[in-house]
Amino acid sequence: MPNTPARFLLLGLCLFGAADALYKQWIPDTNYENKTNWDKGSVPCGNDIVQFSAQRKVSVYVETVHSVQEIRLPVDGEFILPSGGGFTVSNGGDPGCGAGVTAQFKDAESLQWFDPALWQAAESSDDLEKGRFLFSVHEESVPCQYDNVLFRAGSSFRVDTTSNQPSVPVQSVSVLGKKFSSSSEFTHYLGSHSGRLQFHGTSSPSVGASGCSDASGCDCGNSANHNRICGTVTCAPMSCKKPLYPIGHCCDVCSAIVTIRYSSGFILESYRNRLQHLFLGLPSYQSIQLGMSKVLKSQYFLGVIPRAAAAEIQIVLLDGESGAVAEALARDILKDVQAQGSNLGITGAEFQASSGATSGDGAGDNAGVVVGAVFGILIVVIGLPLLAVLFRRGVIKMPTMPTISIPSLSSLRRSQEEIGDFTDHGFENPIFDKPTMMPEVPGIYGTEAANSISLTPSGVHFVNPAYDENETSIDFSA
Repeated sequence: MPNTPARFLLLGLCLFGAADALYKQWIPDTNYENKTNWDKGSVPCGNDIVQFSAQRKVSVYVETVHSVQEIRLPVDGEFILPSGGGFTVSNGGDPGCGAGVTAQFKDAESLQWFDPALWQAAESSDDLEKGRFLFSVHEESVPCQYDNVLFRAGSSFRVDTTSNQPSVPVQSVSVLGKKFSSSSEFTHYLGSHSGRLQFHGTSSPSVGASGCSDASGCDCGNSANHNRICGTVTCAPMSCKKPLYPIGHCCDVCSAIVTIRYSSGFILESYRNRLQHLFLGLPSYQSIQLGMSKVLKSQYFLGVIPRAAAAEIQIVLLDGESGAVAEALARDILKDVQAQGSNLGITGAEFQASSGATSGDGAGDNAGVVVGAVFGILIVVIGLPLLAVLFRRGVIKMPTMPTISIPSLSSLRRSQEEIGDFTDHGFENPIFDKPTMMPEVPGIYGTEAANSISLTPSGVHFVNPAYDENETSIDFSA
């Protein structure tokens, strides 16, 4: 039927809501009952002194009644007391509390919004409650622009929302059980005393962004904060043959990456669920973490000139080891694409693995290299004959080189004749020029001496008797 693709797309949107919109839940809290929030590793009891840093801002959720000996409060802070929450002051007579200590509430000032380790992701709030979390690359482990952000209903928190942009856009934010999807309403909450204690930093979260209307998924929008995100991540050393670097991730991983090209009939959430039910339920693939998202991959004309990035679906497969199991799953996914890809809106796929293996339908990255080589050959074949024709017709002329005058040998000879007998006689040496200044020594200034000294155009020369070829020895005796 001609309207089948459109109806299939509408059905997908109805089933999965706004495409590629996930639920991201903040993990830390500033709850009084959370023992990890105390420096002693336990919740203070009746004989203890409770201390909060005087200069730190904090919002503390107190779920039940607690007995303490003393509380030292911060200058700016709050206790959120639901029904049944509060404090009583004891006189230090709690028999089950020991001698009593000073318990310090830990500082939450350094917890950052763009730390991937501090978030959990799921397809729905129900999946969050049941612990069915999704794996994502680091950029998408923190809230994306189309995501719903949840802070647990029975908790408070403090988070630094500093960003490389003026605001941190998301679809909605839920705080203390109340969902904010209106920009004006949430802005009012951020200006309240609780809002200022819970959110701080140079940027503020904003809500009300329209959901992703593209069934094939939307770009997360966190690439501007990639360095900020990766600054919170510590990468482990990899031991596989060829670690891979997924787009949007901060570290090399031993894995397999499947790249999907798609048409208008592709639905991201539908395909994600297909892979989960078709493969991840198998015993051999239960250790696999699968992350799927739309990414913008850089493209180059002739392999050199940058052009507009192309949207692709990236599937990252991690098995926690060398990547061998991930590679096996990648091969199974490609087999499924070959069999059912046309019915799923998939036009092509390939994979790369940490073993060095690659596979695909021939339309991958090598296509750009092939096209570049073909264009290069065409330029050589067509360009050189064209240059020859233009040169022959005089359209292109060789540039005129400047004339450099080089003197001839005859002119050099004439110059030497003009100089004449002018020679360099050096300086006056009394030993050779004025022999009368020295005592009469036979053989030095006599006739033989005259014959042993000669004046030539290159200078004055004399014969050293020590090296005269007519002398066979030198006698230094008296």
